[in-house]
Amino acid sequence: MSQRNSKAAKTAARERLRIERERQAKRDKIKRQVIVACSIVGVLAIAGGISYAVVQGNKPGYWEAAKDDKLVKPANTTGTDGTTVVIGKSTAKKTLEMYEDPRCPVCAQFEQTVGATVDKGVDDGEYKIQYIGASFLDNSLGGEGSKNALSAMGAALNVSPDAFLEYKTALYSTKYHPEETDDKFKDDSYLIEVADTVPALKNNTKFQTAVKDGTYDKWALDMSAKFDDSGVQGTPTLKMDGKTLTGADGNAPMTVADFTTAIDAALKA
Repeated sequence: MSQRNSKAAKTAARERLRIERERQAKRDKIKRQVIVACSIVGVLAIAGGISYAVVQGNKPGYWEAAKDDKLVKPANTTGTDGTTVVIGKSTAKKTLEMYEDPRCPVCAQFEQTVGATVDKGVDDGEYKIQYIGASFLDNSLGGEGSKNALSAMGAALNVSPDAFLEYKTALYSTKYHPEETDDKFKDDSYLIEVADTVPALKNNTKFQTAVKDGTYDKWALDMSAKFDDSGVQGTPTLKMDGKTLTGADGNAPMTVADFTTAIDAALKA
């Protein structure tokens, strides 16, 4: 091999090496640019995700937002906000105030034991009932079942007072009332299932739509606020003429005998 050919070969090899190095340098540069770009996008995505999470976290919950909904008053109510619910004969001279929370287990026990006797007094015209619903158990236990059940009760009241009373009885029944820690009343489908045991509500499309759409959610919140403003500390609480009815143990009358004694004394006062 001549010296010339050897030098030419070396020169060509060096040139090929130079070209390859330039290509590799360009590839490395492009790779770095891609990594930087992806890093920027990643940072922006994380920042965007954090911002979204912050915004979502600061957004009011459903029931908090429902406070600003337009108020729809159920039929068969009175008062500026429709939270005065009085059921019974107009000729009845006295009114029994009933304070109950739908999730309350003691309310369920009261309704299962004494409820029929209370309803009979209303039917006989001995007194009217003014119902005040509460939802404090949602706050203490977590969940939304009390508020949701109150809303559904508003939908039942919109049908008729009798439908309201029968639905209330069904919600508190041994078959359908859950443990207070089980937020079963939060499910519209369950509330409708219970309503199907009430003739006036069974397959009642208007009632079911009101439950699913939350038509009376704002009303339920206003009713809860009325309870909160009443000064009553627990449920069930029964009052007549401003005085609390109690049983022999000083608590709400939880037996028919205790209720009969307490209501008779209140009616005579």
